[in-house]
Amino acid sequence: MFKGLARHLSAFAVIGALCTLAWLVLYLVFRMVMPSLAANALSLVITTVANTAANRRFTFGVTGSEGALRHQLEGGVVFLIGLALSSGGLGLVHWLAPTAPRAVEITAMLGSYALATLVRFVLLGGWVFHPRRGAAVGDAGDLEPVEIPESTPPSTRVG
Repeated sequence: MFKGLARHLSAFAVIGALCTLAWLVLYLVFRMVMPSLAANALSLVITTVANTAANRRFTFGVTGSEGALRHQLEGGVVFLIGLALSSGGLGLVHWLAPTAPRAVEITAMLGSYALATLVRFVLLGGWVFHPRRGAAVGDAGDLEPVEIPESTPPSTRVG
């Protein structure tokens, strides 16, 4: 039932770990020159584009330019959800402890980022790169096209 899920999860985990590290480094650099919410948003924009492109290719096996713009735009929706979660976590820290050290800020954001990552995996696999949505997806799961014999009357064909 979950053919390809282990491969998807492992590729997603590697890409996610690399993007999380990149996000953290960018956040820390941007945080030196801008407020936390702006640093978070800019870091997420940069890493989300890279994350969507990498997951498109390596996790879900989509190659070529067909659907790339749609994938990035839908990845933008996923980005907004991640931004809302991480900004909410950051806002909560600032509300509860306005003078909290940067380590507390980062810990709260990493927790929010982990939740956003779970949401990202579900949305990328179930919506953005779902095999029945368009561009060819290599080994994207257990859904395979069903061939309908020409002798089947049109009223009984499925798909």
